[in-house]
Amino acid sequence: MTSANIILTDAFERVRDTVHAVTDGLTADRLTYRVDDEANTIAWLIWHLTRVQDDHVADVMGADQLWTSQGFADDFGLPFDASDIGYGQSEAEVAAVAGISAEQLIAYHDAVCDRTIDYVGTLADDDLARVVDTNWSPPVTLSMRLVSVISDDLQHAGQAAFVRGVVERR
Repeated sequence: MTSANIILTDAFERVRDTVHAVTDGLTADRLTYRVDDEANTIAWLIWHLTRVQDDHVADVMGADQLWTSQGFADDFGLPFDASDIGYGQSEAEVAAVAGISAEQLIAYHDAVCDRTIDYVGTLADDDLARVVDTNWSPPVTLSMRLVSVISDDLQHAGQAAFVRGVVERR
């Protein structure tokens, strides 16, 4: 394994650890608690960060997303198109991520994290320079995409941890 493999694996494992810590033992009520009427819920934040990781990593792998290929979309039963990842969703759409258990969120996240780590473990340093998205200037390389996913995931996991702290103190 290269240093890059080790660093990327560690980062995705840290996201997983935070997802587990944030969701562990929470009831549906607590998963859907909103700090105010426009705030994101823990359930939505964990679902969204996992959807982004699933979407982006599947894309760079040239593979199907686990959300659809492994039946998570059917299991969650959300009222969205299966391609939705949560970006730009309304207050009502955030509220629709309900009726999901902590175990469901963890199962989906673990499946995505496991696949991500397996994929990252196959990468050579030269792979990380591969351009994966030419819609940006400069074009996005694989390393940039993976770091972007990690950054987004950690921000949302931190937000979910904050909400858990608030809900536990109320």
